[in-house]
Amino acid sequence: MEFKRSFRTNTPDWRCIYPKVHSWSLDGSGDCCSWDGVECDEVTGRVIALDLSSSCLSGTMSPNTTLFRLVHIESLNLAFNSFNFSSIPYGFSNLSKLQYLNLSQSEFSGEIPRDISQLSKLVSLDLSIYWTETLRMPNMGGFVHNLTGLKELDLSHVSLSSPFPPMLANFSALTLLRLEYCELSGNFPVNIFQLPDLEVLSVFHNHNLSGFFPKPHWGSPLKYLYLSWTNFSGEIPTSIGNLSLLNDLRARTCYFSGSLPSSMGNLSHLTLLDLDENNLQGQIPVSFANLTQLLELGFSRNNFSGDSLEWVVNLTKLTFLDISGNSLHGDILGALRNLKDLELLFLESLNLNDVLDVNDLFTLKNLRYLDLSNSNISFTKSFINTTTFKLTYLYLDSCNLTEFPRFIGYLSELEMLYLQHNRIQGTIPRWMWNNSKESLRYVDLSHNLLTGFENNQTNLPLPNLNYLDISSNLLKTTLLVPPPSIMVYNISNNFLFGEVPTSICEVSSLTVLDLSNNTLNGTLPPCLGSIHPLILLNLARNKFDGMIPHIYLDDCALRMIDLRENQLSGIVPRSLGSCRMLEYLNLGDNQINDTFPFWLSKLTYLKVIGLQSNNFHGPIESNLSQLNFTNLHILDISNNGFNGEFPSNLLKSCHTMKVMVGQHTLAYLDIFASLPTISFSLSKNTTYAMELTNKGMKREYEKIPNVLIAIDLSNNKFEGFIPELIGDLELLRMLNLSNNLLNGSIPPSLANLTVLEALDLSRNNLVGEIPQQLAHLTFLSVFNISHNRLSGPIPHGTQFDTFESSSFAMNNGLCGSPLPNKCTNGEDAPPPPSSFKVDNEEECLFNLDWRIVLVGAGVGFSVGIVIENLIIDEKRMWFLCCSKKMAKGWKKVRKALADKKLCS
Repeated sequence: MEFKRSFRTNTPDWRCIYPKVHSWSLDGSGDCCSWDGVECDEVTGRVIALDLSSSCLSGTMSPNTTLFRLVHIESLNLAFNSFNFSSIPYGFSNLSKLQYLNLSQSEFSGEIPRDISQLSKLVSLDLSIYWTETLRMPNMGGFVHNLTGLKELDLSHVSLSSPFPPMLANFSALTLLRLEYCELSGNFPVNIFQLPDLEVLSVFHNHNLSGFFPKPHWGSPLKYLYLSWTNFSGEIPTSIGNLSLLNDLRARTCYFSGSLPSSMGNLSHLTLLDLDENNLQGQIPVSFANLTQLLELGFSRNNFSGDSLEWVVNLTKLTFLDISGNSLHGDILGALRNLKDLELLFLESLNLNDVLDVNDLFTLKNLRYLDLSNSNISFTKSFINTTTFKLTYLYLDSCNLTEFPRFIGYLSELEMLYLQHNRIQGTIPRWMWNNSKESLRYVDLSHNLLTGFENNQTNLPLPNLNYLDISSNLLKTTLLVPPPSIMVYNISNNFLFGEVPTSICEVSSLTVLDLSNNTLNGTLPPCLGSIHPLILLNLARNKFDGMIPHIYLDDCALRMIDLRENQLSGIVPRSLGSCRMLEYLNLGDNQINDTFPFWLSKLTYLKVIGLQSNNFHGPIESNLSQLNFTNLHILDISNNGFNGEFPSNLLKSCHTMKVMVGQHTLAYLDIFASLPTISFSLSKNTTYAMELTNKGMKREYEKIPNVLIAIDLSNNKFEGFIPELIGDLELLRMLNLSNNLLNGSIPPSLANLTVLEALDLSRNNLVGEIPQQLAHLTFLSVFNISHNRLSGPIPHGTQFDTFESSSFAMNNGLCGSPLPNKCTNGEDAPPPPSSFKVDNEEECLFNLDWRIVLVGAGVGFSVGIVIENLIIDEKRMWFLCCSKKMAKGWKKVRKALADKKLCS
């Protein structure tokens, strides 16, 4: 009763089935042996078993739990409860008679107590956890050393992070061993397959665990063998035929090679065989015809070949078949016509290049899922009309189809239809959904040659449709308003014209709306901002005019807004500040007349701000110190009328540009949305896109790498010095400050930007010399300081030896290669300094020995990172800050040089 009081039992949870402790009461006889989950010895009356699995227990397991007083207990099952990620308490060694212990899936965390290993009578131990839980066992070998009587051991998802303990091969009583997702490494002991009673062996998802396929003895009891996602390799041996009791074999995504042995035909009890994604080759053995108990068969993405599928004819119990990505030929559908129970069929990427008889499909009465993607096929036009066909999911994308297959109109239970990336022409016919009006949930017709809808229909009679993609076609019509149930609507990259009707706002479930790259015009419906579930709004590259909608609700869910390249005017609505989840805002290439929207800094998830090519004006630098553009990757405010001091405070607040956390692999900035539907899981992943100026030319970036940090302040009227703090933005890849009114010198702190690939300071009023430290920027592939008032020697070495004279043009005081005017009077550029510190730039400058002569010109090396692929814009991502100290430093340099000449 004390144990019962230490937990709650009214917390709903997926593990909860029935709270057994509710029957525990001291009323009446008070005989605990009659309580649910409690078993007592019939002679002594002692509690010998406690089964509280799925009993809705919620709370923390106390280190002093009264369970440890049940010293006569032999079986304890606390699986599928919720112990709030508390540690497994130390004290199980008190239960010396324990034979069965199950603590699985119960939200324990931390390190598994070693005293469990003292329970020498254990025959079954299950400490497996759910993937969100974290349990550790640092030394598995030492832990199991004393548990030699184990028959069942399950440590799935426990972090072992160690080599596979070879001593397990000596546990002769083992019948079940499950070590899935355990981070095991090393070599798997092959003699473990010789254990006389082993029936279940599962080590899948241990990517660093190596081994070879077992060579079992005749009469092996093994029934379930799971090796998927490991480093097992080599050929499958002939002795696999000895596993005559094998029921389930899964070896997906390993490194098995060679051909399949004909002895596999001896596995007459096999119901599931998964050999997907290996390096197997040759023909499928005809002996597979003996595997008549098979329910599921997969060997996709191997190198199997041949034109005979006679072996599949006898597999009449198959419900799942995946032979995608092989070189199989022949009358595949004809060979499958006897498989009346088949429900899921994957024939993707088979290069069938054939006309498929639809009547063969209709014989598969139970078929619900058919994937023929990436196959050059067509269908017979004559077939037996039937509406009893149960097909629910149909994948015909990238099949080189030129017309809609007629049989689609007879599918009465169709939910998902994939026809993208074909060459289907003409209008979309009404007969397509003759029998599937109520069932269709998902339709993708993108990337075809469609021109419109039959009879110019303006609405689709599909009341339950959730996803509609008709993008990248040749549609020449007004905007089709989707059904109210639509969540994702993409009709971009067409030739739509006319206005967006206000009825679009009645689509109350709309989450993604993409109308970009059309010729739509007129004003935007004011109600667009009030569609509550809307996450992504893309209206770019149309002819919209008027104001941006001003109504955005307090619970605005928008994460991406792309309105670039329209004719929108007015100001940026302050109500956008309600969209607290906003990550991407691109208003570029419009006619917006406003000052800089400082309030955007409250949107802490913002990664991209594009305000380029508008009529923004006024100063940005101010005394506001609360700016906080924490996650900003890209800032493009080029081609506007901003003026005043350089916006140092703005750039100072861009913390992601200084230190980026957790970016170890190349990925792209994107938005992922998981959308709940009634009958299937729907998700939408959209990558950010921008048009940026690179090397003086505009270029469309359909994907933006997460490492791209860029600033473009070009073509404005910013004044003042470039500050030292520019060197703090060490992750910058592109910086464009061209076409402003900047003066002073180039700060040596730019040398801190070690991954900088594009730097444009052209068309300003910069003076002084080019800092020699910039020669250390070995990633720099674009450099432009033309049209300034710079003087002195051009640095040489590394990347500077690759820049053309146009990078330095119209600076009358510059000398040295690649310009024709040579340096005189000892002005030759010295080699770049071996070290550089921003905080002491004056000392670095005065320590230069001005009598050093040019000792040689090395050939600059190219770093191989192409700016077009990683960076967005040479002209859109640039950046400055102001420093009087830097200006004073350069005055001292000039004075020192003058003194030296005077003395000489």
